[in-house]
Amino acid sequence: MRATLLLIFGLFLITSCNKDDNQEVGDTPVIMFESISPGTAKAYSDSVVIRVQYEDGNGDLGENNTTESNAFVTDTRSGLEYQFRIRQLAPNDANIHIRGSLNIVVPQVAFIGSGSSETATFKVKIEDRAGNMSNEITTTAITVTP
Repeated sequence: MRATLLLIFGLFLITSCNKDDNQEVGDTPVIMFESISPGTAKAYSDSVVIRVQYEDGNGDLGENNTTESNAFVTDTRSGLEYQFRIRQLAPNDANIHIRGSLNIVVPQVAFIGSGSSETATFKVKIEDRAGNMSNEITTTAITVTP
């Protein structure tokens, strides 16, 4: 009886290991919000660093052409979109699964209100070389001071 229970338990463990982590990642990049800093930024002078985790099933994320934009950050207060370039992360035609973290640096943010401070959040999305747009994430709020 004890051996039978151990066998059933072992089979249960083996079959329960089929999680989403074991599934193949698609060709469309996926991003997740990691952090934003600083928590308080002085308008027109402080840079804001948004850190995102990325994953791409075929490795065509990033671009060597310096005139191309493939990372997009939108200030949700104004709708102003900042465009950036992620450098190429894998060789052309590598077709490999890549994942990691990226820092996107917004050189400065505006102060839109008239008070002593305001909160700001940003929406972020990235595009691979095939034109596949990632999901869009929203950062946590930071405080912007004049």
